[in-house]
Amino acid sequence: MLALQPVDTVAPAFRPEPVTQEEAAAMFRAALGLFGKWELTDDQAATLLDMPVRTYRRWKAEGPGRISRDGCARLSNLMGIHKALRIIFAEARRGYGWIKAGNDAFAGSSALDVMLGGELTDLMRVRRYLDATRGGW
Repeated sequence: MLALQPVDTVAPAFRPEPVTQEEAAAMFRAALGLFGKWELTDDQAATLLDMPVRTYRRWKAEGPGRISRDGCARLSNLMGIHKALRIIFAEARRGYGWIKAGNDAFAGSSALDVMLGGELTDLMRVRRYLDATRGGW
């Protein structure tokens, strides 16, 4: 005779898997392309990634070294910003140009100006704005 077995009906708590170094390196390569589309200087790109310009240039030429948790968060937010812009703007060039255009949501500053504040929260602020604009919130 078969015995009844208890079934666990409680979902386990969500625990996001950490980003692997391979995934982080892929995001870094994608960010390089994005920075080119946004026409950023190396100084600006390094600020967004919170690293010395010299390190940024070395990573750009040779590939990234170990990417920190903060670096992964920055790259993730940049990818989210890019995704939101591609959803909002049917024409990619308009989305790339939006980054440098003044915006009432940022008191007349551009999204790039906000992000160049250098803090992770500055990137998050732009991403949250775009996600809310596209209806992703």
